[in-house]
This record gives sequence, C-alpha cells and structure tokens, in this order.
Amino acid sequence: MSPLTLLPFIVLIGAMFLMTRSAKKKQQQAAAMRNELQPGSGVRTIGGMYATVKEVNDDTLLLDAGPGVELLFAKNAIGAVLTDDEYNRIVHGIEHDLKSDSDVVPDDASSLAETDDSVDEAAASDDKVVDLGKKDETGEVREKAAEAEQAEAGEEPKKTEGDSDEKK
Repeated sequence: MSPLTLLPFIVLIGAMFLMTRSAKKKQQQAAAMRNELQPGSGVRTIGGMYATVKEVNDDTLLLDAGPGVELLFAKNAIGAVLTDDEYNRIVHGIEHDLKSDSDVVPDDASSLAETDDSVDEAAASDDKVVDLGKKDETGEVREKAAEAEQAEAGEEPKKTEGDSDEKK
C-alpha cells in the first residue's frame, strides 16, 4: 500500500484522538470541581435545581434546597458550582452591584427630555407641510393651493419634475 492511500485513515485516527483527549479533560475538570465541594457552596444539579451544600460525603452530597428540605444527591449529579454572587442573584434575586444608587434609570423618559422653552417654541413654529414625494388627490390639491398663494404674493411658481421651461 502506498502512503497516499493510508493518509485518510491517519487523519481520521488523529481526529478521534484529539476529540477523546478534550472530552477526557472536561471529565477531569468536572471531577475536580465535584471533589472540591465544601459545605455552604451554592450548586446547580444536572436537573436544574439550585441548592446549598450542607454535608459532603465520599460519593454523595446532602443539599439544602429550602427551609426544612434536605436532599441526598450523588456527586455526579452536580452540574456546576456557583459563586456566592451568582447563587444569590439566581435563587434570592439579590443583585450585587458596585454601582452607586445615583445611577438609577428613571421609570419614564420625561425627566430625560430637555425642558428648554426655545426648543418648544421652535417645534411649535415649524407648522409647514413637508412634501414626502407621495402624491394623491389631497397632495395635488395642496400643491395647487400653494401655487395659488405664490401667485397672489407675486412669486413665480416653483418647477416640479414634470414641468418644462415653456410658458403656459
């Protein structure tokens, strides 16, 4: 057999080796995490239950899931060990922020808006009709009315897209 025909098999065996090695590392990390459990730690089981470790034995843990609720779990059933802040945030709803209370966002946006009177006056005086390019019957009527106002004022009507330079 030539080395070229063996190349796909070598690559396949190498990929399998790398995958099993990474899975083995993850298993070792999980076992180390479970062996380092101490009473008082907050944990999440593989079933999604949050509890506090009350007692640690060789293969089992006694978990405190609430007032008067103690459960016996296998160490393998522990999915994650949580930090105190994370456990309190999830279980008790306590947010541990380092920010001061002055950075609280208001419930409504009225306190964020400017209260300058000049802004209100500028908005009130800007009552002109804005042409957005869409024309219907009312738009044509408005356009003719605007041309009539300009004619009364002695101004020459403005050209639109369809108008030519010829006089009517």
